[in-house]
Amino acid sequence: MKRQIIDTIESYDKIIIHRHVRPDPDAYGSQIGLKELIALNYPDKKVWATGTHESTLDFLAKPDSVSDEDFKDALVIVTDTANTERIDDSRYKLGSFLIKIDHHPNEDAYGDLLWVNTEASSVSEMICELYEEAKEYKGWELDASIARLLYAGIVGDTGRFMFQSTTEQTMFYAGKLLSYGFDRTTLFNEMYEVESNMLQLKGYIYANFEMENGVGHMKLTKELLNKYQVAESEASLLVSALSDVKGMKCWVFFIEDEKEIRVRLRSKGPIINEVAKKYGGGGHPLAAGATAYSWEEAERVIEDLKKAVN
Repeated sequence: MKRQIIDTIESYDKIIIHRHVRPDPDAYGSQIGLKELIALNYPDKKVWATGTHESTLDFLAKPDSVSDEDFKDALVIVTDTANTERIDDSRYKLGSFLIKIDHHPNEDAYGDLLWVNTEASSVSEMICELYEEAKEYKGWELDASIARLLYAGIVGDTGRFMFQSTTEQTMFYAGKLLSYGFDRTTLFNEMYEVESNMLQLKGYIYANFEMENGVGHMKLTKELLNKYQVAESEASLLVSALSDVKGMKCWVFFIEDEKEIRVRLRSKGPIINEVAKKYGGGGHPLAAGATAYSWEEAERVIEDLKKAVN
């Protein structure tokens, strides 16, 4: 499969890479890391990364401006995106050939060529694996800036190597990336340092979350976010705040924006992506997301989580 992807990349002069909406470090790491990897090894190719930029990821990279004309006769690659509804930039359909590279359950098997590995900690780890194959097969090279992107993606999706998705292979690739000598301390500071208003909101979460029979929940309304001057995308970064609570089996954050309520689910054991699917979302068995459209619907999510635990 990896060699098929490499051969396909070689056969196109134009390549456009997509990822999911509301990107996280793995979305940027895999998407833009792959873009830069291809550009480094095929300098005559035109390679773009498309999608709406997430300002909290300024420290990693920014996507490109891509025209409709650019999609003509282009190879399109989508990374870290389980289903077509979550692909950022619907123009992915305009290309000549579509490749899916992902680590979520393959319930939406879109694309002409699919590489899905649910055992991988992150798609950034999969790009490392692709590079190792291409290094042997085609003599690809990798530099420090690409290593930094891929390392950030792995760190982000493994919760700094604390999640169960971290494997021996994950640590092997992380170690190889570190050998390129990028500034890891600065990267960690950029990923995890927060403004005082975020710390204050985190304190509010610790003081006000609710838990019953191991199921926790936290509701962050528009009024609350305005009070602490925290954007919805920033609030999503706090979803792991309850992971250290003793007795917590799984939990959900509800983050209200102008049109809907973002649902962020996490678990220490019970399978919660089935709950996410019920509300138009999906994800991993222990980390998933969905959308609710009223606080009444949010209450139903909580009740479904309780059933998942029992």
